[in-house]
Amino acid sequence: QVQLVESGGGLLQPGGLLRLSCAASLFAFNTYAMSWYRQVPGKGRELVASISAGGGMTQYEDSVKVRFTISRDNARKTVYLQMNRLKPEDTAVYYCKAINSLIPEGYWGQGTQVTVSS
Repeated sequence: QVQLVESGGGLLQPGGLLRLSCAASLFAFNTYAMSWYRQVPGKGRELVASISAGGGMTQYEDSVKVRFTISRDNARKTVYLQMNRLKPEDTAVYYCKAINSLIPEGYWGQGTQVTVSS
């Protein structure tokens, strides 16, 4: 059974930092591109950052480009999202997603809540 398990969310003040993790029970994890999405109530999921299967290419949504860093450890089957200088507008449930050419619809994790508030 495929599982993506996010962790690391929490409540923190503006300007703080947090690292999210997504541990995947995926065969051939290193063939999957991985992404982080976020969602606030009443809105659709927004792509935040992506990383290629080998880790050599990354992409970011404009508002997080200089503050967030996506990375992966294929040996640990884990993808990370380092979030710095957090803002209240970063408040959301953060989800990770795995996709490859055989599973274009992808697999989703259950999400982890990040709340940025003073």
